[in-house]
Amino acid sequence: MAAASGDPIGRLIRELAKLPGVGEKTATRLAFYVLRAPDTYARDLAHALVEVKEKIRLCEVCMNLTESSPCALCADQRRDPALVCVVASAPDLYAVERTGNFRGRYHVLHGVLSPLDGIGPDDLRLRELLLRLGQPASGDAPKIRELIIATSPNVEGEATALYLAKVAKPLGVKVTRIASGLAVGGELEYADGVTIARALEGRREM
Repeated sequence: MAAASGDPIGRLIRELAKLPGVGEKTATRLAFYVLRAPDTYARDLAHALVEVKEKIRLCEVCMNLTESSPCALCADQRRDPALVCVVASAPDLYAVERTGNFRGRYHVLHGVLSPLDGIGPDDLRLRELLLRLGQPASGDAPKIRELIIATSPNVEGEATALYLAKVAKPLGVKVTRIASGLAVGGELEYADGVTIARALEGRREM
């Protein structure tokens, strides 16, 4: 049923339908759920949406999404700063972190190499990673000794992993790739924790 352009319900449905994985039917159910919910819920939801856009920024160290920089993961002194896991996106970082098996630091690329889509090295957060790899060891920040590449095992993820290995090895950094416990062509974000943990444990040097 088409809604008039000025209809608040129709507008809400259209905006919700723009979310990934949300079709018009799901957007309609969500819209009417919000409409039936207490007024406080609608206000809290609207405030949360505005707040996340206004307050969330990139961590100056690992490029993860955070409210404060450096982020909590980079500021955690119990984590090994010489062991860095490279992921394509923030959801991938959280997928790895959910396993509870990794106690190093991270670097988020915010994408993968995809020449067909016009995405090259300059479109990713590679410059920041190279700066981290080139930093000399200091009293509280040892030089990175190992780079674990945890991009998804699909064409773009593999191309990104090969490129990272090519640029990191000359800097004297050990480069490893997570093992094939993850299905080829799959997405890291949707893998279960046990699968990711096994892939991390079985990583191989590139």
